[in-house]
Amino acid sequence: MPTSADPVAALRDRLTAVDGRIADAARAVGRASSDLTRIVVTKFHPAALVRDLASLGVEDVGENRQQELTAKHGELPDLAVTWHYIGQLQTKKARAVRSAASVVHSVDRQRVADALDAAAGPDSPVLEVLLQVNMTEDPGRGGVAPADIRALAEHTATCATLRVRGVMAVAPLDEAPASAFERLARYSERVRAVVPDASWISAGMTGDFAEAIAAGATHLRIGSAITGPRPERG
Repeated sequence: MPTSADPVAALRDRLTAVDGRIADAARAVGRASSDLTRIVVTKFHPAALVRDLASLGVEDVGENRQQELTAKHGELPDLAVTWHYIGQLQTKKARAVRSAASVVHSVDRQRVADALDAAAGPDSPVLEVLLQVNMTEDPGRGGVAPADIRALAEHTATCATLRVRGVMAVAPLDEAPASAFERLARYSERVRAVVPDASWISAGMTGDFAEAIAAGATHLRIGSAITGPRPERG
């Protein structure tokens, strides 16, 4: 068995174990695991871990904080991975996020969409975005209110340098994940009524990805089950 002296082997084992669980969950509901995108969330881990993940075949990595995204992308400019920004986004950080990420999962208001659109340079590729939905009754939480999803989709779809790909959400702590993700699938239909090919559903983390897969998730955000415990922060 790998030990702490063999961290890449340990990382490979965790990755293999999680991918096996994803495949089992997909098979159980008649889906193909090849239709799912597994995003490894590397919050608080060093850029070296992202390089190790890439060496093991990981193609999608996620960051919650703009500073970490910018730093790691800067250290690994030629690494063949897709960078996903999955954290809350302040408009003042839109330019920095856009310069490093290929996908942003957290567009939750028109001002964020506008800021990301305005941050495009003359040679910037189209930025893929998802609309984050607030699945709670707390308006202070991140995400657009369900009643406003369609309006946000309509506005974001007019942004010339953005491509609406679907929705993202985190299951509330006080609701069964299966119920929450079934609601999210219905909210996804509201976006597809505006943008028919916006079929992505970013949902499911280490503890609830099986329920997310059963409800139609296409993108899973998996962190410590693959990366191991987060390093102590000084």
